[in-house]
Amino acid sequence: MPSFSINHIAIAVKNVDESIKFYKKVLHLKEIENTASNSKTRWLSFTDGKQLHLIPSLNFEMTPIKATHFALETAEINTFIKHLEALNIEYSDWRDTPTKSYVRKDGIQQVYFQDPNGYWIEVNNDVK
Repeated sequence: MPSFSINHIAIAVKNVDESIKFYKKVLHLKEIENTASNSKTRWLSFTDGKQLHLIPSLNFEMTPIKATHFALETAEINTFIKHLEALNIEYSDWRDTPTKSYVRKDGIQQVYFQDPNGYWIEVNNDVK
């Protein structure tokens, strides 16, 4: 059986420009060329080369639930939490306690916040 790794995450967004601005400012992602097509889909890159594709959707409709999220990891989670606070971005723990991080049973600290489209993003310190 072949092995797999993640190449990219693709999400539908209401406003591509607003989403690009958010992901650049909050996660410091770098915009890269959409090499697949001439569409209005825009691509961002994480430091490890994995990508986030933002696909414009005029009929965007979503009911966000925290259980549907993507997770990122950083060795500097407390610095990142201060960054969220400086940007006035609301965050919570898994149980929805505002401005609180959570330490899981395995010792991993995590916080959750939402992008402009309502997608939940987890950031944790599960750095290998």
